[in-house]
Amino acid sequence: MGSDQANEQTQGTGRRAILGAAVFGASGAVLGLPGTAGAAEARSGGHGGRGLKSLPVPTIIGHRGSSGYRPEHTFGSYDLALDLGADVVEAGDLVPTKDGHLVCRHEPEIGGTTDVAAHPEFADRKTTKMLDGVPTTGWFTEDFTLAELKTLRAVERIPDNRPHNTLYNGRWEIPTFEEVLKWQDEQTRKRGRQVWIYPETKHPTYFRRLGLGLEERVAKLLRKYGKDERNSPVILQSFEPTSIQKLNQLVDNPLVVLLSTADSRPYDFVAAGDPRTVADLITPKGLREIAGYAQGIGPTLDLVIPKNADGTLAEPTTLVRDAHKVGLVLHPYTMRNENPFLPAEYRKGSAADAYGDPFGAFRTYFATGIDGVFTDNADTGLLARADFLAG
Repeated sequence: MGSDQANEQTQGTGRRAILGAAVFGASGAVLGLPGTAGAAEARSGGHGGRGLKSLPVPTIIGHRGSSGYRPEHTFGSYDLALDLGADVVEAGDLVPTKDGHLVCRHEPEIGGTTDVAAHPEFADRKTTKMLDGVPTTGWFTEDFTLAELKTLRAVERIPDNRPHNTLYNGRWEIPTFEEVLKWQDEQTRKRGRQVWIYPETKHPTYFRRLGLGLEERVAKLLRKYGKDERNSPVILQSFEPTSIQKLNQLVDNPLVVLLSTADSRPYDFVAAGDPRTVADLITPKGLREIAGYAQGIGPTLDLVIPKNADGTLAEPTTLVRDAHKVGLVLHPYTMRNENPFLPAEYRKGSAADAYGDPFGAFRTYFATGIDGVFTDNADTGLLARADFLAG
């Protein structure tokens, strides 16, 4: 680790430890007792407190809104997630435009999530770029002004799995992060409860090299709307630990490090020549390091319960226990209802767009003691949580 990173962690540890302790307090009383009704009830937060402690546990996080039912990262998807009862809405995978605005798209390449291919005026914008070392062909947000992007409309990203979502193709435009922050306030007033969001900085090293740094833009908007404090209802996340470290110096929001497969390397590590992999980050030493500048981790579900060669679930790892020991919450990703996304024992048939038994899968993951989960189907997640809490 470079000295700058070490300094960032040291400077952030004191003020972050306070929030980390508060977060841990919401669930620490029952660690080691997942799976029993009493433990689950004890870990269930109320809505009367402030900050992360006000969220129920396990928290149901609407992944890109309600992307099981609407094209992702649209206000249609975000609104429905709240209608379905999501505790938090992942409103914003944040990528920049050519003129420096932050917009909400799963990736900077928008060929699969918008109707850009149907716009002849943008045909010459199609190109191939190296995105985190991977050749990627399509249209990229950084090659469009915000005004140009606003002429596009969102479409379903995985139509083979969600043909019903294509009904809504073309209905909604691409939201900006600033629009999301205003929407959050409007929905909070409208619904009479605090609406939480969970934005992500996407490919921050890639964009910083283009002169479009994400963290400063995120922090500026959060400050503008008074949402940069430790109890603010905005959780920030990134797959690049250094992005979270930068945010730790700019804002006081709760922060989460996302973790992909065990053998993968965060791209900021690749760019810096850091040989560590995710497997190194989920050791007790690695988790202690993360706890110095973040309050949680967002691991892939396979890091919580690996899969056997046949796609069925193996024995849980020690990740939940190890993370809780250092005060980190765990919000793994992503639960989906369709067969291809479920462990093999919870599938029903082989149709790519058919539902399996997500309730069984939710129950198994909740029993590990996770603090929440990202899901494309918040209504399913809420019913599964109710079942789990009832024993």
